[in-house]
Amino acid sequence: MRDVSPQIITFGESMALFMPEEHKSIERASKLEQSFGGAESNVAIGLARLGSSVGWFGALGDDPFGKLVLKTLRGEGVDVSRAKLSVEAPTGMMFREHVAGRLAVHYFRKGSAASRMKPEDLDEEYIRGAKLLHVTGITCAISEEGRRTVRRAVDIAKEAGVLVSFDPNLRLKLWSIEQARETLLPLAADADYFLPGWDELKLLYERDDYAVVKSRLNELKAITVIKGMGDATVVLDKDQETSVPFYPAEQVVDTVGAGDGFCAGFLAGIMKGMSPEEAVRLASINGSLVVQMRGDWEALPEWEVVEQRMSAKAWVER
Repeated sequence: MRDVSPQIITFGESMALFMPEEHKSIERASKLEQSFGGAESNVAIGLARLGSSVGWFGALGDDPFGKLVLKTLRGEGVDVSRAKLSVEAPTGMMFREHVAGRLAVHYFRKGSAASRMKPEDLDEEYIRGAKLLHVTGITCAISEEGRRTVRRAVDIAKEAGVLVSFDPNLRLKLWSIEQARETLLPLAADADYFLPGWDELKLLYERDDYAVVKSRLNELKAITVIKGMGDATVVLDKDQETSVPFYPAEQVVDTVGAGDGFCAGFLAGIMKGMSPEEAVRLASINGSLVVQMRGDWEALPEWEVVEQRMSAKAWVER
């Protein structure tokens, strides 16, 4: 088991993923492609490819799907020394289809190993040894135990002076907006970096007036990065507001995983000593590259690819 913690740690549910070839429906497909996906494991792979020291942990079934996730993450350079394979519960599964321009995802995650994670499963010293802990609202939504585990992990990080990054990743198929507000808004209040989308903020704060939402965000101690504000990303940092334009994609093949790519890029930039605005530029490039290939994490770029596009000249030419 690894004795030294990576710089960045994240955890959550990763699931086996099955997709029909091309744009067939699952009902009519004769073959399904196999992969896996999960917001936190996607971010972990993205960070590793950008040269960051990163660890991911979670509970997976002691089955072929769980073993695939662990082997792939390990091969990508992600520390999985605290991940566990359970003989008592399976790895969750999801089936995705993209037909007639509409994306549908079918989940089979009830009772999964990840939904049974408990605060007692956390390696507290592993978290204390990191520089940043990244969590999402998805882990909170999958079970009461998941909510308690995220809450405890954040408390451990705060007690140890570890930075906390929080992406609400609002999933209303998993819980009600009232339940989400009760859990996610306190986590936002404890975060150092809050990474919501504009549509998520409108739901969480029950307002669609940007000035009102901004005033609420300015009450937080966090640097807030608002995705999906027209054609730009807005950074709110101690009453200062900066708008960073999107880095356009040459083509859009699959938007799944774009948000995780953005998040990985932002956190990698912060760990490289960039300002929040510079980190958002890196994040925008990363997200732009992800949408140009199919899959949750397969298109996440290496640092050399992103670095070539980071110069001001290259950005302007886009």
